[in-house]
Amino acid sequence: MPDVAVFAWDRIPIDDNGDMANVFKAAPDWTIEILSTEQSQTKVIGNIIHCLNHGSKLGWLLDPDERLVLVYPSGKQPELLQEEADVLPVPDLVQLQLTVGDLFGWLRVGIT
Repeated sequence: MPDVAVFAWDRIPIDDNGDMANVFKAAPDWTIEILSTEQSQTKVIGNIIHCLNHGSKLGWLLDPDERLVLVYPSGKQPELLQEEADVLPVPDLVQLQLTVGDLFGWLRVGIT
């Protein structure tokens, strides 16, 4: 399971009571992984590729130590974004403009 999984509203599974299901068997539309020092980068990238192979539209791998984001668009080459002003691509299902600097600024605030 990714660190962050984003689903379009119409893809969120509903249980028999009409509530959001506890188990999602579908790949998220957008998968985000945050690399930690004890994780294998290869395994985390494998998780992103698995999601892309099963329907995800976009994957991000955040490396807080290097302050970079590897972007994995479905069906395209990965892209490395590391400049503070680089704008991160997001799937069409969200209205968001976010730079690498914004993202790591949020993570820094969340850590302190």
